[in-house]
Amino acid sequence: MAYLIGVDGGTESIRAIVFDLEGRPKGAHASAYPTQFPKPSWAEQNPEDWWRGMGEAVRGAVSAAGISAKDVLALCVDTTCCSVVAVDADGTPLRPAMIWMDVRSAAEAADVAASGDPALRINSDGSGPVSAEWMVPKSLWMKRNQPELFQRAAHICEYQDYINWRLTGRWVASLNNMSVRWHYQSREGGLPLSLLEALELEELEQKWPPVVVRPGDVIDTLAKAAADHLGLKAGTPVVQGGADAFIGVIGLGVTEPGEMALITGSSHLHLGIAAKPVHGPGIWGTYMDAVYPDKPVIEGGQTSTGSVIAWFKRHFAPSTSFDALNEEAAKIEPGCEGLLVLDHFQGNRTPYTDALSRGAITGLTLKHTPAHVYRAIIEGICLGTKLIVENFGAAFTPKRIVVAGGATHSPLWLQIHADTIGAPLELTEVSDAPALGCAILAAHGAGRFRTIEEGAKAMVRTARTIEPNTANTRRYDSFYSRYRELYAALKKVRETT
Repeated sequence: MAYLIGVDGGTESIRAIVFDLEGRPKGAHASAYPTQFPKPSWAEQNPEDWWRGMGEAVRGAVSAAGISAKDVLALCVDTTCCSVVAVDADGTPLRPAMIWMDVRSAAEAADVAASGDPALRINSDGSGPVSAEWMVPKSLWMKRNQPELFQRAAHICEYQDYINWRLTGRWVASLNNMSVRWHYQSREGGLPLSLLEALELEELEQKWPPVVVRPGDVIDTLAKAAADHLGLKAGTPVVQGGADAFIGVIGLGVTEPGEMALITGSSHLHLGIAAKPVHGPGIWGTYMDAVYPDKPVIEGGQTSTGSVIAWFKRHFAPSTSFDALNEEAAKIEPGCEGLLVLDHFQGNRTPYTDALSRGAITGLTLKHTPAHVYRAIIEGICLGTKLIVENFGAAFTPKRIVVAGGATHSPLWLQIHADTIGAPLELTEVSDAPALGCAILAAHGAGRFRTIEEGAKAMVRTARTIEPNTANTRRYDSFYSRYRELYAALKKVRETT
């Protein structure tokens, strides 16, 4: 028997799953770690906690699967993106990692955007945004605010790179993380050296890992100390992964041009395989080679989705279960008797890239109930997804959409998504798409599949399909124009007050 281990390093925990070569999970285990919030907008984690947790997670998953360490063909890790680590020459962290949600470098992000460097073309054709979450602004913040620490740092890297160093003893960077958030372009100049020069940050080039490894390629084999920590066999191949959501694209079986992964949760990500490179307003990417060799990935995103649902439930329906809310909301006709919600509760990521935009619930009357508002929030989120897909335009029209994440637990939400987009939604058998994506990469790196796409076709299976209700699609089309008008109208109000 042969098995693969996919490891998903998330915001709250690290989870390991043992898979067979057919993509079926055999055992899983998760280990939590804390996040500290020492100041407003700061969010930090201890890299040693990641490593401790990985040992617990892998040992627990192997035990749950009831397999022997000698039967593990390879392992691969995905992690949160933009969780930045500074280490000395021995690999010892010099400070807590600034994880993805740490946005202390807002001023630095503005300076990056103001540089106007050609490397910024990758997002919205140069019109932005540049997020304080990303590698370059965080590194610039370190240089400005902790200059001695910055100079001492032998490497400034990501969670992904730190874990792979602990596993193999090699400092490498993932082509995926670099392409989507470091302004790296595999076909047009590589590292953003002119951007670093414009920011007086040239020394960062020497602190980044010196070797770039694409997802699915072998980094090295498992070092003995790491093997002992994980309870695995030294010499086991360690295969490169990347940012969790992008590796989830593989775990959803989204492999060909025209296919899109709709990854739902606190926020939504829309990741499609495009037929050719494209850059345009309101479009993130495309990122060439970031997931599959020779294929560009197009990206859209909604900042507030499941988080708005959680906010509503917590404050306005705390004693009502989600099942009860869904049941009542399902009885309400599309359009919620005049209610319309703009889903920008924490700003807009795409297509407007407006961090100052805010959410709104419009059309309220005394007739409306909590179930009306709950359904209207879902409809607003789904209309926001439709807007993003429409904004992709001729560059990318999805012919197949595969969905994963929190929305899959609500049949109502899934149906409204299908109805508003007017297209079927597929759900796969394995809900943990990033971990399965890692297993597919591990299988490819171990030589079991000629290509990553071949592995995805063999290891991912569709569980069911949600078909759109054509009558409801026509009704949502009539509400969609009103939804589109809301942003401009509220922006005008905001700018005149």
